[in-house]
Amino acid sequence: MDRLEALKRIAAQANRGELTFPTSVDATLKLQRALTDPGCHLEAAARLVQAEPLLAARTVAIANSVTFNRAGIDVTNVPAAVQRVGFRTLGALAAAVIVRQLDSGITDPDLRAKADQLWQHSAHVAALAQLIARRVSHVDPETAMFAGIVHEVGGFYLLSRAEEYPGLLDGDPADWIEHGEVAIGRAVLRKLDVPVPVAAAIEALWNGMRALPPETLGDTLQLADDLAPERSPLHERPGATDIQSAATIDFAVGDGTLSRLLADSAEEVRSLTSALL
Repeated sequence: MDRLEALKRIAAQANRGELTFPTSVDATLKLQRALTDPGCHLEAAARLVQAEPLLAARTVAIANSVTFNRAGIDVTNVPAAVQRVGFRTLGALAAAVIVRQLDSGITDPDLRAKADQLWQHSAHVAALAQLIARRVSHVDPETAMFAGIVHEVGGFYLLSRAEEYPGLLDGDPADWIEHGEVAIGRAVLRKLDVPVPVAAAIEALWNGMRALPPETLGDTLQLADDLAPERSPLHERPGATDIQSAATIDFAVGDGTLSRLLADSAEEVRSLTSALL
């Protein structure tokens, strides 16, 4: 079977809902749903988070990042971290754990390197989207961060299946965009119960639709994707240059410019990105 046939087969399976996930993903999905239950209180949420070591570590790290720790007072336990970041951020962090679990079974060194690079890209996009939402587009920052975390989830699923099909990722990266990204991405987003507005923003990213200055969640996500210093190893977005920066994407933001905002917020973005990694 050649690589295009393999890609089309994986996409067709995904479109039919035939997704192969590690068992750990189902467990974390249950945890994520429990966290979003209106009846889940702070103490119960803390217990749920403590039961998942990776989520617990990420929650404390995020709570101590510049974005959530303006006073510079670090927390050292999960209950305090949960109280500081709130339930909606917890949901985004649970999604981050799920995304990483998708590639947990990869053993091939080249695929492992691609998965790690894709997560670095996703973490940068999530941090930038949170900042742009809060300071520029004024959409919900936590939703923007969540969208950044899951926007490449179809790519992670593809990488998780690539060892079954040698050579799957060889050749033109445009093949992934044409034959797999939308079908696989939509199917995985459905499996993860990603809310419709977030899925729509990711679809806008796939289609390359954006307004500047950003106004919607989709605009916010695409601008963050373009500005991310770590690129996706699977493809470049249509119309994006190899090197995107505030020098090539700039516009007025209040009394300043996007480039000034990014420069002034560099430590905040770095801290949030590091916490997600």
